[in-house]
Amino acid sequence: MPVTIKTDEELNLMRKAGELLAQVHEELHDALRPGISTLELDAIGEEAIRSRGGIPNCKDYEGYPASVCISVNDEVVHGIPKAETILKEGDVVSFDTGLIYKGYHSDAARTWGVGKISPEAEKLIEVTRQSFFEGIKYAKAGNRLYDISKAIDKYVTPFGYGIVRELTGHGIGTELHEEPYVPNFRQLFRRGILLKPGMTLCVEPMITMGKRKIAFLDDDWTVVTLDGSIAAHYENTIAITPDGDPEILTIIK
Repeated sequence: MPVTIKTDEELNLMRKAGELLAQVHEELHDALRPGISTLELDAIGEEAIRSRGGIPNCKDYEGYPASVCISVNDEVVHGIPKAETILKEGDVVSFDTGLIYKGYHSDAARTWGVGKISPEAEKLIEVTRQSFFEGIKYAKAGNRLYDISKAIDKYVTPFGYGIVRELTGHGIGTELHEEPYVPNFRQLFRRGILLKPGMTLCVEPMITMGKRKIAFLDDDWTVVTLDGSIAAHYENTIAITPDGDPEILTIIK
């Protein structure tokens, strides 16, 4: 499937989808506290999406049972919300969710601490977030896709963290996952496609405090670090512009 180039009209719909999703993430962050269950947070997220006229794009996607992927501590991504998963002070929680607005998808992830967290966890979260911004410095028309990958790797590696390789970013539009895949690590001997205006991508570093190796739990969804170290995840939907920096579609402006 070729990489799609969005028209101005399509980009406007994706901007709206991104704006609404950014608001949903704000609500999720505001609701995060010790004593709340991840199932309660999922309900808050679904209501926030639907009340804005959106459709949760995670729910029932290839059988995923919830509207918000909620991953705690050593869970990297795709954690399934549960009534028995009660958050406590010091936990690290990642929200990964998206919505469909008038046929167009948005997708974003954020990692937060519950109450007071360790300085080490705070640093991991901040490095993960910043690695996204280091990567998208190269998300410009005329550059190559893997320039983004190289920049993320170059920034993260000196901290001694692991970069998950089995899961990557992706294109997005009328489908949640479109071409191309967007790796978060350096690609040897490959440069990737030429970036062009109108391309829309999800750039989403997934970083571990320890080794990069991961495993899938028996639910076939939840991805955890093999060594039990905590993980962080930061993602935005971006658009490649005709000149200059990319446009981030899933942040509060």
